[in-house]
Amino acid sequence: MATPKDLPEDIGGFIRDLRQTAKISLRQLADKAGVSNPYLSQIERGLRKPSAEVLQQIASALRVSTPAMYLRAGLLDSEGQQGVLAAIAADPDLTIAQKQSLSQIYETFRNENARTQTASEAHEEQK
Repeated sequence: MATPKDLPEDIGGFIRDLRQTAKISLRQLADKAGVSNPYLSQIERGLRKPSAEVLQQIASALRVSTPAMYLRAGLLDSEGQQGVLAAIAADPDLTIAQKQSLSQIYETFRNENARTQTASEAHEEQK
């Protein structure tokens, strides 16, 4: 299973491949998706992990399905069920700022739980 650290490289490469296949420049895609050129470059190089909202904007700009983008980024499972981040991004009743805040809180909780579990497992191995 891919770790969160692995996902940006995977999704970044996927976005870069789609962009190159569409024969559009990084700057053109950034403009169409409503993100900055440096930010998109960092996503493609695996230095930044895009939010569900940004993935939705990039998918729209590349004219690919949002679920395909979410699946590749690990926001949907293989049966196409929405993950929490995808559900937040898709909620029409939330503002962009609210979606970003909820997504950040959710990711913070997940990262905290992963660290706690890793520490707990390490403690068990020492026994």
